[in-house]
Amino acid sequence: MKLVIAMIQPHRLPDVKKALFDAKIYKMTVSNVLGCGKQRGYTETYRGVIHEVNLLKKLRLEIALNEDFVEPTVKAIIKGAKTGTIGDGKIFVLDLPECIRIRTGEKGGEAIG
Repeated sequence: MKLVIAMIQPHRLPDVKKALFDAKIYKMTVSNVLGCGKQRGYTETYRGVIHEVNLLKKLRLEIALNEDFVEPTVKAIIKGAKTGTIGDGKIFVLDLPECIRIRTGEKGGEAIG
């Protein structure tokens, strides 16, 4: 079992969801997060005062998967999120040692579905 975590630009979510649904990946958790990477943010002026904005709005997708779904999921996220510019995001693939479905008590790959 694996846990795929992706940080993407908020406006790319509809494209990522469509690509995931096309790959038959329907289960995901989406969270609003703040962060910065290589682009380091930007500056803006408000009422004559310069503010440095270095934490940008991002979305964090978390998807728990069985091994055979990892590659299609990663490809779908890249297809939906890639613009070719800095700030497209990152994908992390982690080992998931245990998963338990609360309703039934199922464990492992069966709990993921």
